[in-house]
Amino acid sequence: MCLGIPMQVLETDGILARCAGRGEERMINLLLVGEVPAGGWVLVHLTNAVRELEEDEVAPLNDALDAILLSARGENTDHLFADLIAAREATP
Repeated sequence: MCLGIPMQVLETDGILARCAGRGEERMINLLLVGEVPAGGWVLVHLTNAVRELEEDEVAPLNDALDAILLSARGENTDHLFADLIAAREATP
């Protein structure tokens, strides 16, 4: 299984970008998405950006990735999905 990781562009030459996300930095190929300015966000698979992200997509993606890690350790993930749990409980 391959998971995409949201990463923020720190600097770019238009084809390659130094990006940071989830505690690491990588050189990322931007050829699939086109130029992304510094400060922009991309969804990264290995060393390739596969799509540009809107800033409001980043936190939910990171929450989902955190939930996968917590679940693998048998820990509770309810705090990461409080909005979904509240919506389910409010549905008659």
